[in-house]
Amino acid sequence: MIDQDLLDILVCPADRGPLLLVQRSGADALYNPRLHRAYRIDDDIPVLLIDEAESVNEDEHALLIDQAGPADPQ
Repeated sequence: MIDQDLLDILVCPADRGPLLLVQRSGADALYNPRLHRAYRIDDDIPVLLIDEAESVNEDEHALLIDQAGPADPQ
């Protein structure tokens, strides 16, 4: 699990915006709701490489936003 202090300073490498900590396929991931891109976390280390990010479709996007809670993803 990522420490909250680290999560507070991590940003998406593509747009420098904040990321949401979500569960994706049973594993933690960091999600950029603005670009619909998810970054995996390997052994508690975020893999914040643009080329490694996975695209998220509209259906999964809605699920991830619901999971992330009441914070405004914009």
